[in-house]
Amino acid sequence: MSNIHTLELPSVRDRVSEEEWQMRVDLAACYRLVAHYGWDDVLFTHNSARIPNSDHHFLINPLGLKFEEITASSLIKIDLDGNKILESPYGYIKAGFTIHSAIHMNREDAVCVMHTHTMEGMAVSAQKDGLLMLNQKSMCFHNRLAYHDFEGIADNLDERDRLAQDLGDLNSMILWNHGLMTIGDTVANAFILHKRLNDACELQLMAQAGGTELRFPSENVCEHTAKQFEANYSRGETAAIQWAAFLRMLDRIDPSYAQ
Repeated sequence: MSNIHTLELPSVRDRVSEEEWQMRVDLAACYRLVAHYGWDDVLFTHNSARIPNSDHHFLINPLGLKFEEITASSLIKIDLDGNKILESPYGYIKAGFTIHSAIHMNREDAVCVMHTHTMEGMAVSAQKDGLLMLNQKSMCFHNRLAYHDFEGIADNLDERDRLAQDLGDLNSMILWNHGLMTIGDTVANAFILHKRLNDACELQLMAQAGGTELRFPSENVCEHTAKQFEANYSRGETAAIQWAAFLRMLDRIDPSYAQ
C-alpha cells in the first residue's frame, strides 16, 4: 500500500469531536480493507458512516484518492443535501451521495453503509435467481437479502426513495446488474456482513463452475443457520473480536489510515 504521507494532508483530529474522530478512523480502516481484499473499483465505489450526535452528517471518500490512500483526516464530511461541512480540497462522487444519503436519511440504525462493485458481487447480481443458498455463508442471508433494480448510474436523486423502500429494514442488498450493499450499526458490523456476502457470491460462482448438479439444504436448515448468524456471528462481541483482528492486520501493513 502507498504511504499517505506523500499527499501531505493536514490532520483534522483537533477540529472534530472524539466520537467523530473514532468514526473517521474506523471508516478509513474500512476503505483500506476494501483495497486489501481487491474490492475497490479504481475510485468508483464508496463506504459511508454517520457521525454521532450530528444532524445526519456523514463521511464519504474523497474523489481522487485510491482506497489504499484514504486516511481518517481525508474523508469528506457532508450533510443530506450534499453540502460539505468541513472544507476539503477534494470533491466526492455524486452517485455515492445518492446511494448513501438514501439509506442514512431513512434508517436511524444505518451508521455505516458499504457498497462495492466486486467481480463476484456483480456476477451474481446479473444472475436471474440472485444469491443461492448453497453454503453456510449464503445462508446468513436467507430471507434477509433485499434486491434493487438497476436504473443506470445512480446520479438521480429520485432513486433514493426506491432504494430505501427496497431495502426496508434489512441490512443486506444486491443491486441487480450493479453490486452489493450492506448496512451496519457500526463500521465493524457493516464490514463483516459485507465480507460474508461477497464470500457467498464467490462461493456460488465456484460451485456453479464445477459443472455438476447443486445441492440445496432445506428451508428449515437455512432459516436455522440464518438465526445462528444473527445471534452469534454478525454483531456484538464476536464482531468486535473480528474487527480488532482486521485492525491489527492493517497496523502491520500500513497504520497511516488512522492519521
